[in-house]
Amino acid sequence: MVSIPLRLDPASWRRPLMRLAALVSALALAACEPPQQQASGPQTGPVIDPSQPVQVALLVPGGSGDPNYDYMARSMANAARMAVADAQGARIDLRVYESGDDAARAVQEANRAVGEGAKVIVGPLHAESANAVGNAVRGRVNVLSFSNNADIAGGNLFVLGNTFANTANRLVSYGVDRGLSRFLIVHETDVAGQIGGNAIEGAIARNRATTVGKTGHGPTRAEMDRIAPTIARAAAANQAQAIFLTGNNVAVLPEITGALADVGLSGQSIQLMGLTRWDVPGDRARLPQLQNGWFAVPDLPRIAEFNARYRAAFGEQPHEFATLAYDGVSAIAAQVRAGRRDAVTTAGLTRGSGFAGIQGAFRLLPDGGNQRQLAVATLRNGQLVIIDPPSRSFRGAGF
Repeated sequence: MVSIPLRLDPASWRRPLMRLAALVSALALAACEPPQQQASGPQTGPVIDPSQPVQVALLVPGGSGDPNYDYMARSMANAARMAVADAQGARIDLRVYESGDDAARAVQEANRAVGEGAKVIVGPLHAESANAVGNAVRGRVNVLSFSNNADIAGGNLFVLGNTFANTANRLVSYGVDRGLSRFLIVHETDVAGQIGGNAIEGAIARNRATTVGKTGHGPTRAEMDRIAPTIARAAAANQAQAIFLTGNNVAVLPEITGALADVGLSGQSIQLMGLTRWDVPGDRARLPQLQNGWFAVPDLPRIAEFNARYRAAFGEQPHEFATLAYDGVSAIAAQVRAGRRDAVTTAGLTRGSGFAGIQGAFRLLPDGGNQRQLAVATLRNGQLVIIDPPSRSFRGAGF
């Protein structure tokens, strides 16, 4: 998971935010649609004529002068154009707006896009900008932001990025199905770690399992070494069957698992689980203390196929967030192709069957969050192994 710090401006928030903004790295609407989810709150978004071109605004983080953001923006715009080309009869009038890395500029571009006829907005990148844009166009159009910060979601604002809650739920439910019922949570004490810990705790409750302990630790190995014996005693005293770690900071996961291994808590003695990917960066996969741990990954074969198509078309590797731009535009195109006049309304976007996204099947929830189908993976002899593949649909699935 890649976390991007949130620049706090309390006056800009619709509600108090408890999470850092984070972003994580749709081909077609599922063929068989179950009953529509029950929407909550006001219904937003214009009714369209699906026989006519539907104007979609894409807000990308270009134009700031930062080459990294320019690369990201180029990848997102190209991926969205691929989705338009793949629309199979749906007529999408895609217009790209550079919103930079600034909430005020994002609002300016969003208002310009709506003034020019946009029926829905895909983007922007950061949670702060997405929240500001959602407020600015509230009552007019819906916003499918690239954030995974579920605290900004609701009303006309949806998040496309995979959320902590979704990852935690996937792993806990997999564990419960295999007989695990007593979980101990180990989290960082920074904001992201606390949020991740809360998401794990919520997933444990949702799956009718038990949290037998919850311990925070600081960012240094010395702090982790001090807390590790306490964690070991708590695990033994409370008969923990699994330890679920946040490991949100890239440098933290190898250190906290190393500290736990030193007190006898490894994949050989207890089931370790992680909220972030354990196979990246590549050299991490060979760490002995991470072997046999569980973590979630997106639909990797589908992403590889998309990346190959992108490289063939544009001559470079896409940024990992490009898939979110493709998914957002393609989901809209699938609705239009199906002839739905409510394609970009709240009710249309939250249809229960969801969409076949590049990262995996996903659906938008009435509260503005999302559910994405993920694979459960592990590491064996330094190699990534998929132990439970993602479902390709939501038929009969719930959250």
